[in-house]
Amino acid sequence: MTSYLIRNAQLLGGPAQDIHIADGVIREIGTGLAIEADVDIDAHGLIALPGLVDLHTHLREPGREDAETVLTGTQAAAKGGYTAVHAMANTFPVADTAGVVEQVWRLGQASGYCDVQPVGAVTVGLEGKKLAELGAMHDSAAGVRVFSDDGKCVDDAVIMRRALEYVKAFDGVVAQHAQEPRLTEGAQMNEGQVSGELGLGGWPAVAEEAIIARDVLLAAHVGSRLHVCHVSTAGSVELIRWAKAKGWDVTAEVTPHHLLLTDELVRSYDPVYKVNPPLRTAEDVHALREALADGTIDAVATDHAPHPAEDKDCEWAAAAMGMVGLETALSVVQQAMVETGLLNWEGVADRMSHRPARIGRLSGHGRPVSVGEPANLVLFDPAYRGTVNPDSFATRSRNTPYRGLDLPGRVHATFLRGAATVLAGELVEPGELA
Repeated sequence: MTSYLIRNAQLLGGPAQDIHIADGVIREIGTGLAIEADVDIDAHGLIALPGLVDLHTHLREPGREDAETVLTGTQAAAKGGYTAVHAMANTFPVADTAGVVEQVWRLGQASGYCDVQPVGAVTVGLEGKKLAELGAMHDSAAGVRVFSDDGKCVDDAVIMRRALEYVKAFDGVVAQHAQEPRLTEGAQMNEGQVSGELGLGGWPAVAEEAIIARDVLLAAHVGSRLHVCHVSTAGSVELIRWAKAKGWDVTAEVTPHHLLLTDELVRSYDPVYKVNPPLRTAEDVHALREALADGTIDAVATDHAPHPAEDKDCEWAAAAMGMVGLETALSVVQQAMVETGLLNWEGVADRMSHRPARIGRLSGHGRPVSVGEPANLVLFDPAYRGTVNPDSFATRSRNTPYRGLDLPGRVHATFLRGAATVLAGELVEPGELA
């Protein structure tokens, strides 16, 4: 296996150090290491972080390979600095059985670019009527610990309670897409001043907040783990803060786009800005940033949602909801959180690696960058400035809201258990450096 000597990397943004990687683990960390390695990397000015972990990725396979495959999705993840992603269950067929989650897991193993941890559906067919094979998915080779009907809300309180009770037996977690369906019928964007002016159906904040309020109470009653997907409103933040103050086992995530973009962009009627939950107000963005900074929101999760051109290049009402995000997430977090002084790089490592790995119960990921640990690492250049060009993306889809924008930072290298998946910003073919 190829060995590496990474020289003068700023570990978590701190003083420059050398990192020696061999046999899949970090062998030594220090200054001026006199070690021979197969590959010598000058990391002057680069920040070394633990490999990122995404709790919320849509890889689309099986069934929608026109939008993404496990291979292209994990290539995009590697280019974004990720060494593990959680693949959501809304595939075709739905990942609601042991057979489907094992298929996704094996496709991830074959890709070689990052670890793929399937997320199992909570209900059969995402229909919200009957619990899926939660125990069988957990006992499968995929070892599923996270369950979600993401894309749809588990809106039946009895079904949600039963799911929380069931996963408690094996320390699983239900990840809820908080959206009261009756309050969002025909919704096209955030309900507020802009939706009123544009005449588009509104998605009110209370539709998210009502489900979160119900579910934190259910989780407390059952004594189980609840994770709230893509939190988007200031009111949701307050509910999660209250639940945590009670000592309840509730965690939450926020997407990069909800940390940076607002519903004012919808004035363009460009469907690239159509997403679920919708882009909210500047006040919501401020609350989300503060909550991520103080730890109320645990993690940044991309909600990477690739769509083929025909599903986005159409009139607003007919367009699919979703944005790609794996390859730009770290840059957006740098702009929204680091350059605003809300998080340092150690905090970024906590919110984008340590905590997501802990929530998903991923062993081997989200570990400290220290001797003896698996060499899951990303080298990031924070000084880089460039214009986002989706034509250079590894993902199969191009529905990014950042096209043509200048974003800071770029992933220079990604290592998965000591094997380089990205070097000098470019993908490494599997086995190329073995």
